[in-house]
Amino acid sequence: MDADHRSNRTSALIVTTLGSFLIPFMGSSINIALPAIGKEFGMNAILLSWVTTSYLLTVAIFLVPSGRIGDIYGRKRVFLYGFIIYTFSSFLSATSPSAFSLILFRTLQGIGASMTFSTGVAILTSVFPGGERGKVLGINVAAVYSGLSCGPILGGFLIHHFGWRTIFLFNLPFGLLVVFFTFWKLRGEWAEARGERFDLAGSILYGFVLGTMIYGFSLLPGIWGAFLILLSVAGTWAFIKLEIRLRNPVFDMNLLRKNRVFALSNLAALINYSATFAVSFLLSLYLQLIKGLSPQDAGMIMVSQPIVQAAFSPLAGRLSDRIEPRIVASTGMALTAIGLSLFIFLDGETATSFIVASLVLIGFGFALFSSPNTNAVMGSVERRFYGVASGILGTMRATGMMFSMGMVMLLFSLYIGRVQITPSHYVLFVKSVRVGFTIFAGLRLVGIFASLSRGRVR
Repeated sequence: MDADHRSNRTSALIVTTLGSFLIPFMGSSINIALPAIGKEFGMNAILLSWVTTSYLLTVAIFLVPSGRIGDIYGRKRVFLYGFIIYTFSSFLSATSPSAFSLILFRTLQGIGASMTFSTGVAILTSVFPGGERGKVLGINVAAVYSGLSCGPILGGFLIHHFGWRTIFLFNLPFGLLVVFFTFWKLRGEWAEARGERFDLAGSILYGFVLGTMIYGFSLLPGIWGAFLILLSVAGTWAFIKLEIRLRNPVFDMNLLRKNRVFALSNLAALINYSATFAVSFLLSLYLQLIKGLSPQDAGMIMVSQPIVQAAFSPLAGRLSDRIEPRIVASTGMALTAIGLSLFIFLDGETATSFIVASLVLIGFGFALFSSPNTNAVMGSVERRFYGVASGILGTMRATGMMFSMGMVMLLFSLYIGRVQITPSHYVLFVKSVRVGFTIFAGLRLVGIFASLSRGRVR
């Protein structure tokens, strides 16, 4: 391999790794910041959850269309524009004068993040050969978890000493660095589907389905919530019928209908994130409200999970190059299920050491699952589907995160109501947290069977 080719691979790894670090850093920092944001803007529990959910919903809606646009017009171009949008919206979020404006700017941030999520892994898969794919995907996943690790520590420090707005400002110089590297150092373009038509109608219907479903979740148990979810189900049926008929659909149903490994690997990802994403949201509130810890101290406890994930993800990626990915990933799901089950016993007297040990177990299981599962997904499709495959996997991740938050919003609605979480609601809050972890552990058990049933990649 010549020096130029090797240099371009290095550049691709650098820009995607930086991007994979920054965006999760923002995600874990915002969880630590939620109590401070809620206090400043006087937000109730349901509205506060929309600071996270608005971002996730936008990511989920735009991931697959962004991946498809990248396949047609160029993945580097979409990645670059996505990071420009993400960095600019970080500045706007830092200057938000109200709860509504913050949620709006978080929505814009989600659009930029979706463009980088859907193309980053696709760029790596395009540049590196199959024998090295697990290794570089492991590095990429490790960057994700490093960002998650730094969020509670550095984000907690910034929030504690300088206020929650500084976590958005932290993104600016590093976002500009990613833009610089992508524009000046990453050479070439990857667009194996160039010349094919973009499915605008399918993209709009796809966004409608996801939007009505998640907003419906936030309105449960009210009648309008049930109506919107039923409307989303009807929209899903119409979307599938439309995509099957089209020659160049935004979401190629054949990838799910005729590719068992791809379909079940994505189902495993959906279940995985549905069962785990809200863990940090719930524990951030629990540690600060029930245990009375500062944002900085809560972050020091919560960081134990992503540190373990970051440490073991490269190893898990390399293992999936040698051992069948479904074995490694399924083992990880089983360990995470055990960790989630331990949190069912949370109460006001739970020892910090118990919380840390449970998070370490969840983190180790997550590391064993994530990069092998990504390797299985990307290794099961043709090159011209890399962007769509990456987008679909990202959508499963984001949709799972939304389902996770949707279940939390539903539990908050049932147990607490649309009020701020004050000391008079602490008993009900802890009860809703325990019920949530019971549901998450049960979901994880279902995910183990989906992961084992996917079949062999090699």
